[in-house]
Amino acid sequence: MKASSIFRSAILAGICIGIAGFGYLAVGGIFGAVVFACGLLAVVSYKLKLFTGTAGFIGKDEVGQLLLVLLGNIVGCLAVALLARLSAMPLQETAEKILTARLNLGAWKAGLLAIGCGFLMTTAVTFARKDKWLPLLFCVPMFIICGFPHCVADIFYYLTCSLGFWGEHLWGILILYVCIVIGNFIGCNLYRWIISDEARID
Repeated sequence: MKASSIFRSAILAGICIGIAGFGYLAVGGIFGAVVFACGLLAVVSYKLKLFTGTAGFIGKDEVGQLLLVLLGNIVGCLAVALLARLSAMPLQETAEKILTARLNLGAWKAGLLAIGCGFLMTTAVTFARKDKWLPLLFCVPMFIICGFPHCVADIFYYLTCSLGFWGEHLWGILILYVCIVIGNFIGCNLYRWIISDEARID
């Protein structure tokens, strides 16, 4: 795929996850976690470029492409976050509670927990690509219930927060986010790093 096509696909993936995050902020709880799964269902069905759906399948020479995917995801989430600011529901307050909890947890702990999310996402996408959708419907609510940060979902929450909140915690947010991205990447690649090609289950 050309870089422009990858970027457009990544923007759409970010929009899908942003809308899923919108639903989670609106509903919350276990039901909200289940509703969030619609985002990844759309991403996989439309074969869009999502960071956590791509990181576990790229080659060594495609890291630049992965960064382009993340940038596109962020742009898509920003578009939905701007819509979230127009909602009459207290989405901004809920998003700020999520971000505050992440900041209180600390960047390195959040990064370690993000490994769990990456592993679950690669598992979900691996099965969905084989038309086995049940793991996806369990893996998505699982990472939310467990509190495993997802770098695309989280950036939607962060972008929904007020500018004042960002101004107060800017450097903490940036360091936190980098750790979450790294944690997701590690988790997405655990399976193929640990299991040899000969031992993999197809």
